[in-house]
Amino acid sequence: MQKITTCLWFDGQAEEAARYYIAIFGGDSRVLDVSRYGDAGPGEPGSVLTVRFLLAGQEYLGLNGGPQFPFTEAISLSVDCADQAEVDRLWDALTEGGEESQCGWLKDRFGLSWQIVPSAMPELLSGPDPAKAERAMKAMLGMRKLDIQALRDA
Repeated sequence: MQKITTCLWFDGQAEEAARYYIAIFGGDSRVLDVSRYGDAGPGEPGSVLTVRFLLAGQEYLGLNGGPQFPFTEAISLSVDCADQAEVDRLWDALTEGGEESQCGWLKDRFGLSWQIVPSAMPELLSGPDPAKAERAMKAMLGMRKLDIQALRDA
């Protein structure tokens, strides 16, 4: 078991969200455990309290805590993408029912913010040519989904 686990607060959709994310990321992703509310509540007896799940090898805890604390952009999950195909696939899957933002950020249908980032970003934004890095930064600021080739061409 890992020492620190991110807990994601949902309003009744923790298991649905976990299964949705697992389907998108595949590989080393699966539900590890589901706990349910008992008669003591506060949730409906038998309904999901928490779901512990593995997503691309990282453990998360989904908690059905209620509507009091919705997600904000103050917390996001950043995904390192090997190439444009992975950026495109994850962007399309996670924006389905959600919304695009800018600079590679989006909100999924549960309201959770994600950053879909090509692994080439550090090189593009802080490479040895400061003028080229500045052009790449300016190009990125005008994008929603990041386009690696357009950033390289900037």
